[in-house]
Amino acid sequence: MRGLKSLLWPSWFPVSRKLKSEPEGQRFPRVVPAGDSAILIELGSEIAPEISAMVFALTDLIKDAGLNSGLEVLPTYRSVLVYYDPLVCSYSEMFDAVNGAVERLVEPVNVNSSLKIIEIPVVYGGDDGPDLDFVADHAGITEETVIELHSGTDYRVYMLGFSPGFPYLGGLDERIAAPRLKTPRVLVPAGSVGIAESQTGVYPNAGPGGWRIIGRTSVPLFDVNSSTPSLITPATKVRFIPVDQHD
Repeated sequence: MRGLKSLLWPSWFPVSRKLKSEPEGQRFPRVVPAGDSAILIELGSEIAPEISAMVFALTDLIKDAGLNSGLEVLPTYRSVLVYYDPLVCSYSEMFDAVNGAVERLVEPVNVNSSLKIIEIPVVYGGDDGPDLDFVADHAGITEETVIELHSGTDYRVYMLGFSPGFPYLGGLDERIAAPRLKTPRVLVPAGSVGIAESQTGVYPNAGPGGWRIIGRTSVPLFDVNSSTPSLITPATKVRFIPVDQHD
């Protein structure tokens, strides 16, 4: 992993330097500035468990470095964004620290390591899942089969975003992938479980949204007053459990 400093190019440059050890055509990892108080580390160009495992391993390495710089580390599908206070830590100091963490990723990351599974009871269909029939028709299967397929997978939490605590979950069965609504709903109830293209997720809070809603949980998913506000966190898995009614 030598030569990562050679990747330090302004973000507006259309080219990037490659690691000496990279196969031809591969351009990752890349370490680039993101404005005047952040650094972006890109680890890949696709949504994949292997890249996600590296993202969270790198996130932990950076957090464990003990940097005193107003640090905030945000993992995403394929990258890690590091915010820092430029009045406390210079860009070059932060780059060296981040670069060191990236170099320590030489150690293999176990993508199959055991992840905590969070079980979420869901009432599918009816008023709780107004788009279940659309997803079934779109897939050419019954609503019961949609429920079986959706609840039959443990979904990796790739990231939180869109709204506080909203988990982006990977691993949806391709047979029940469905397009977003052409016109988003003004209000989606908290706990609504939705599908958008090849992803599934659950709305922790009431608000607007354009995902196809197939069910709803009554489990509280986000509490702003808690020391750990989100029940679902990155680098865990979610398992949806079909139930007939809310507790």
